[in-house]
Amino acid sequence: MINLLFPLLNSDITKKISDEELVKLYLETHNVAYFNIIYKRYSGKIFGKCISLLKTESEAEDATQDVMMKILMNMAKFSGKSRFSTWIYSITYNYCIDFLRRKKKDPSVYVADLLENLDVEEEVNDSFLLEVNVGRLKTILGEMPSGDRTILLMKYQDEMSIKEIGSILDKSESAIKMKIKRAKQKFRKTYDETYKEERI
Repeated sequence: MINLLFPLLNSDITKKISDEELVKLYLETHNVAYFNIIYKRYSGKIFGKCISLLKTESEAEDATQDVMMKILMNMAKFSGKSRFSTWIYSITYNYCIDFLRRKKKDPSVYVADLLENLDVEEEVNDSFLLEVNVGRLKTILGEMPSGDRTILLMKYQDEMSIKEIGSILDKSESAIKMKIKRAKQKFRKTYDETYKEERI
């Protein structure tokens, strides 16, 4: 058992403790200092996810605090079957989608599942997304529905596997592949409409 005070006083040691070990230590001791380490590791990342979905800083700040509270209250439910970061992302994503549904700010959240079985057009090559400059990338992502924007960020920014994304969204791997394909097509269409007079 790690000395309860040592990792809290030595930042080099705390950096080496895995998320899973921190969860274990917190559940065994209920020492809030362990949760504070988790907070420092993830609050910024959670805020980034929230603002990418909710768009406004104030709502993202409130959402971040709510998500961190959910994480604290549900720590014992972390089973270790997935990475801790994936578990946190799942809580963050679901909180934001529920928030958008309640606010009715994003109708696409409602109809996404209804579009699941629609035929899709030709595949958009990954290289297209990776070659778009950062400024334009942010512009186009900002114009896309939150569901499409989020699944592209999961895949290409967070480098999550199809299986991890499926676990978070509670969808089959084939459904996730279809969602990614459709989101890429929407990205390409929006890009072409926005920058039709220019080249990448």
